[in-house]
Amino acid sequence: MKILIAEDDEISEMLLAINVKTICQEILKARTGIETIEVFHKNPDIDLVLMDIQMPDMDGFEATRQIRQFNKEVVIIAQTAYGLSCDRERALESGCNDYIAKPFSKYELLTLIQKYSQYNSPSNEAQSGSVK
Repeated sequence: MKILIAEDDEISEMLLAINVKTICQEILKARTGIETIEVFHKNPDIDLVLMDIQMPDMDGFEATRQIRQFNKEVVIIAQTAYGLSCDRERALESGCNDYIAKPFSKYELLTLIQKYSQYNSPSNEAQSGSVK
Protein backbone atom coordinates (compact mmCIF):
# COMPACT_ATOMS: atom_id res chain seq x y z
CA MET A 1 0.00 0.00 0.00
CA LYS A 2 1.24 3.48 -0.91
CA ILE A 3 -0.05 6.16 1.47
CA LEU A 4 0.01 9.94 1.17
CA ILE A 5 -0.15 11.79 4.50
CA ALA A 6 -1.45 15.31 3.86
CA GLU A 7 -0.84 17.02 7.20
CA ASP A 8 0.56 20.46 8.05
CA ASP A 9 1.37 19.64 11.69
CA GLU A 10 4.76 17.90 11.93
CA ILE A 11 3.95 15.96 15.13
CA SER A 12 0.64 14.68 13.75
CA GLU A 13 2.38 13.71 10.52
CA MET A 14 5.02 11.75 12.42
CA LEU A 15 2.41 9.95 14.53
CA LEU A 16 0.36 9.05 11.46
CA ALA A 17 3.48 7.72 9.72
CA ILE A 18 4.40 5.61 12.76
CA ASN A 19 0.85 4.24 12.96
CA VAL A 20 0.65 3.18 9.30
CA LYS A 21 4.23 2.07 8.63
CA THR A 22 3.40 -1.60 9.25
CA ILE A 23 0.72 -1.66 6.52
CA CYS A 24 2.43 0.20 3.71
CA GLN A 25 5.40 -0.07 1.42
CA GLU A 26 5.78 3.67 0.90
CA ILE A 27 4.71 6.82 2.75
CA LEU A 28 4.58 10.15 0.94
CA LYS A 29 4.02 13.44 2.73
CA ALA A 30 2.55 16.84 1.89
CA ARG A 31 2.17 19.93 4.11
CA THR A 32 -0.36 21.99 2.13
CA GLY A 33 -3.37 21.32 -0.05
CA ILE A 34 -1.49 22.52 -3.13
CA GLU A 35 1.47 20.25 -2.33
CA THR A 36 -0.97 17.36 -1.85
CA ILE A 37 -2.28 17.81 -5.40
CA GLU A 38 1.29 18.05 -6.77
CA VAL A 39 2.44 14.90 -4.95
CA PHE A 40 -0.64 13.05 -6.17
CA HIS A 41 -0.01 14.06 -9.81
CA LYS A 42 3.57 12.76 -9.55
CA ASN A 43 2.39 9.51 -7.88
CA PRO A 44 -0.87 8.39 -9.49
CA ASP A 45 -0.50 4.93 -7.91
CA ILE A 46 -1.28 6.19 -4.39
CA ASP A 47 -3.69 3.82 -2.65
CA LEU A 48 -4.76 5.94 0.31
CA VAL A 49 -4.71 9.60 1.34
CA LEU A 50 -4.96 10.65 4.99
CA MET A 51 -6.23 14.18 4.37
CA ASP A 52 -6.03 16.87 7.03
CA ILE A 53 -8.93 19.20 6.38
CA GLN A 54 -7.25 22.25 7.95
CA MET A 55 -4.17 22.94 5.80
CA PRO A 56 -2.66 26.18 4.55
CA ASP A 57 -2.98 27.39 0.93
CA MET A 58 -5.85 25.01 0.17
CA ASP A 59 -7.91 23.08 2.71
CA GLY A 60 -8.43 19.34 2.55
CA PHE A 61 -11.99 19.71 1.26
CA GLU A 62 -10.81 21.55 -1.86
CA ALA A 63 -7.76 19.29 -2.31
CA THR A 64 -10.12 16.29 -2.24
CA ARG A 65 -12.44 17.86 -4.80
CA GLN A 66 -9.48 18.47 -7.12
CA ILE A 67 -8.14 14.92 -6.70
CA ARG A 68 -11.59 13.55 -7.50
CA GLN A 69 -11.54 15.41 -10.84
CA PHE A 70 -8.82 13.04 -12.09
CA ASN A 71 -9.00 10.06 -9.68
CA LYS A 72 -12.31 8.71 -8.44
CA GLU A 73 -10.85 5.44 -7.08
CA VAL A 74 -8.24 6.43 -4.47
CA VAL A 75 -9.40 6.10 -0.87
CA ILE A 76 -9.36 9.45 0.93
CA ILE A 77 -9.89 9.58 4.69
CA ALA A 78 -10.36 13.05 6.14
CA GLN A 79 -8.81 13.63 9.55
CA THR A 80 -8.88 16.70 11.74
CA ALA A 81 -8.22 17.89 15.28
CA TYR A 82 -11.20 20.23 15.14
CA GLY A 83 -13.95 17.64 14.83
CA LEU A 84 -17.13 19.64 14.30
CA SER A 85 -20.38 17.80 13.68
CA CYS A 86 -20.63 19.26 10.17
CA ASP A 87 -17.06 18.27 9.20
CA ARG A 88 -17.95 14.64 8.52
CA GLU A 89 -20.76 15.66 6.18
CA ARG A 90 -18.57 18.25 4.42
CA ALA A 91 -15.77 15.69 4.02
CA LEU A 92 -18.10 13.15 2.43
CA GLU A 93 -19.65 15.82 0.19
CA SER A 94 -16.19 16.89 -1.01
CA GLY A 95 -15.40 13.31 -2.06
CA CYS A 96 -13.75 11.71 0.96
CA ASN A 97 -14.56 8.06 1.56
CA ASP A 98 -14.59 8.48 5.33
CA TYR A 99 -13.69 10.73 8.25
CA ILE A 100 -11.91 10.37 11.59
CA ALA A 101 -11.58 13.00 14.35
CA LYS A 102 -8.43 13.41 16.44
CA PRO A 103 -7.44 12.20 18.91
CA PHE A 104 -7.84 8.63 17.67
CA SER A 105 -6.03 5.45 18.58
CA LYS A 106 -3.81 3.47 16.25
CA TYR A 107 -6.39 0.69 16.42
CA GLU A 108 -9.21 3.04 15.33
CA LEU A 109 -7.14 4.34 12.42
CA LEU A 110 -6.05 0.90 11.22
CA THR A 111 -9.58 -0.47 11.58
CA LEU A 112 -10.88 2.39 9.41
CA ILE A 113 -8.16 1.82 6.80
CA GLN A 114 -8.90 -1.92 6.84
CA LYS A 115 -12.48 -1.11 5.86
CA TYR A 116 -11.10 0.07 2.50
CA SER A 117 -8.10 -2.21 1.97
CA GLN A 118 -6.91 -5.78 1.93
CA TYR A 119 -4.23 -5.77 4.63
CA ASN A 120 -4.48 -8.03 7.70
CA SER A 121 -6.55 -7.07 10.72
CA PRO A 122 -4.98 -4.69 13.24
CA SER A 123 -3.40 -6.59 16.08
CA ASN A 124 -4.24 -6.17 19.74
CA GLU A 125 -1.04 -4.19 20.20
CA ALA A 126 -2.46 -1.54 17.87
CA GLN A 127 -5.09 -0.73 20.48
CA SER A 128 -2.57 1.28 22.47
CA GLY A 129 -1.36 4.71 21.40
CA SER A 130 -3.26 7.58 19.88
CA VAL A 131 -2.82 10.37 17.38
CA LYS A 132 -3.46 13.86 18.68
